[in-house]
Amino acid sequence: MKIKELHVIFILIVTIAACKTEEHAIVDYRPKIHFTPQAHWMNDPNGMVFYKGTYHLFYQYYPDSTVWGPMHWGHASTKDLIHWEHLPIALYPDSLGYIFSGSAVADLKNTSGFGKNGIVPLVAIYTNHDPKGEKEKSTTYQNQSLAYSLDEGKKWIKFAGNPVLKSPDITDFRDPKVMWYERGHTWIMTLATKDRITFYSSPNLKTWTKQSEFGEKIGGHGGVWECPDLFPLTKGGKTYWVLLVSINPGAPNGGSGTQYFVGDFDGKVFKPLTTKTRWIDYGTDNYAGVTWSNTGNRRIFLGWMSNWLYANQVPTKEWRGATTVPREFSLANNSQEIILVTQPIKELDKIDCESESKENIKITALQEVFSGKNVPFKVELQAAKLESFVLYLRNKLGEQILIGYDKKSNQYFMDRTKSGNTSFNPEFSKVHYAPRVSSTDNLKLKLIVDVTSVELFADDGMTAMTDILFPNAKMDRISISSGKGLNLSKMKFTELQVIR
Repeated sequence: MKIKELHVIFILIVTIAACKTEEHAIVDYRPKIHFTPQAHWMNDPNGMVFYKGTYHLFYQYYPDSTVWGPMHWGHASTKDLIHWEHLPIALYPDSLGYIFSGSAVADLKNTSGFGKNGIVPLVAIYTNHDPKGEKEKSTTYQNQSLAYSLDEGKKWIKFAGNPVLKSPDITDFRDPKVMWYERGHTWIMTLATKDRITFYSSPNLKTWTKQSEFGEKIGGHGGVWECPDLFPLTKGGKTYWVLLVSINPGAPNGGSGTQYFVGDFDGKVFKPLTTKTRWIDYGTDNYAGVTWSNTGNRRIFLGWMSNWLYANQVPTKEWRGATTVPREFSLANNSQEIILVTQPIKELDKIDCESESKENIKITALQEVFSGKNVPFKVELQAAKLESFVLYLRNKLGEQILIGYDKKSNQYFMDRTKSGNTSFNPEFSKVHYAPRVSSTDNLKLKLIVDVTSVELFADDGMTAMTDILFPNAKMDRISISSGKGLNLSKMKFTELQVIR
């Protein structure tokens, strides 16, 4: 047998083994396919940049506890958006304060002058948060600063001229998301400024000029605006601009959530097509997400899979915080309205393992369709005519999360009231709803289920919901019911390869 053949067999054996998990009680709730820190606290993903075949993920990190504390930038990288390498902390607090959220760019034209000997600098733009100033009730305790790397993100040097953008007497002045605006040959900073977004421009990342504001009387205003992102997407040969704005509290199902606006941006002013408030995810556990920079025509998103209502209290032990699966954005038309579509990235198909399909199933009374399955997995449903239904994810202890659609209210829902450990916070044990925005009559639904999360993508990604849960045994049994009868043309179950 040739060495190449042996190598193929070895890979096959390893892959099969990775698709099998042992039956055991869940101990630390650590996901099998989602990014988590090795230990301690994480929240917002930030500073995400793609360079020379590597996706860099930085994130809000506190290395001394499993609850929020003085913020650092944690660091991890990946070649495929699936398998992660944990790297040393990138940025530590300094005399200017904690290192809050921000962004990173590849300064390909060396506009900053940080590059040396032809090396392209990676430049991080972040918020310095001064805890002393906050305690003294100053209105200028959040300012924007720079750091740069000349070794592709391994080591970072803070700019001696920090901060580069000082607060104009605004208490919430943070989370800079920077991009290169080619038409104007300038950098654009999208900044959260209390109850609105402010746009700044710069020729060199060091000096910034205010251009305009957006959102004072538009969108949700139940809480402070933060973690914005602005990027272009093309639909039908036309370029639209999408603005993401996270808000806490004020999400449709309570606590933290992210709204979006589709419109036009001319380098100075953002004009939305409609003032209607839309949300990228109607579950309670997708917050502060932004997209990677320098990815060309793709727009790849990652969110923090938690909610400030209970993030400090979830019952994990050695670590707290995880991200959603990476998702790709696109646009779709719906009754003359432009909708932001979110789908799991295509790379996730590479971790598909064994699958089982059932076709032409008539669903009425409750019936079990899959049992004794390994976690993680995905489930896909298709039907030519959509009717009300409930899908039950259960375990051997009788714990369950309900996912379904109510035709009368035209809403999808997730019910985690009996999903396992819910005692850590009274806001956790609730039912969450999402409006169906598709105008079609058919059903296309995908669920990605990990040890402690369910991510729903309905109608080709027009509606998304993400909820975390903390069951005491794996959710390995799937049942479904429909009072008025649901004719499923196909129901597919696929085990997913464990990546940790």
